[in-house]
Amino acid sequence: MFENQQNKPGDRARLPDGVAVRAVRLSDAEEITDLINLPGYRAGTLRPPYQRVEEVRKNMENPSPGALNLVVTLDGKIVGNGGLNRLGGRRQHVASIGMGVHDDFTGRGFGRILLGAMVDAADDWLDIKRLELTVYTDNEAAVALYEKFGFEKEGLLRSFAYRAGEYVDAYTMARLRG
Repeated sequence: MFENQQNKPGDRARLPDGVAVRAVRLSDAEEITDLINLPGYRAGTLRPPYQRVEEVRKNMENPSPGALNLVVTLDGKIVGNGGLNRLGGRRQHVASIGMGVHDDFTGRGFGRILLGAMVDAADDWLDIKRLELTVYTDNEAAVALYEKFGFEKEGLLRSFAYRAGEYVDAYTMARLRG
């Protein structure tokens, strides 16, 4: 499709035909629930299996203050979602991000498009100086994507989470603007 398109962070080139990035809508709850229950998607998150639509909708109805929740769609189908949550107080210049792509659409550039939209919003609209995230150490594709956008590994979190019957490590990564 467009995996060879060379958009750099901050590049506002036209999206490929049929692809859109937009804010999450409450009407997306069922489709997002299906997405986050996929085994590959879930493996990269802290979510337990078998999320219910009602739980997802409730979280969508009560976002964190200052949150930006996006989806990337292909021909109207949600193929990825991500969120940016601004922190408060003396860390109001910081936001944490999380994202995931549909199991059937990984490696096709949707993560790059979604992350690009969140980075652009943080830099150009929200005046966020520091973006931070955690990522499992075995998620090499995600680590490579984050590094392309200027994220750097800041630490190793040993036995960070319990996943599929074992403890797994994660990196903490951050990107500083300017």
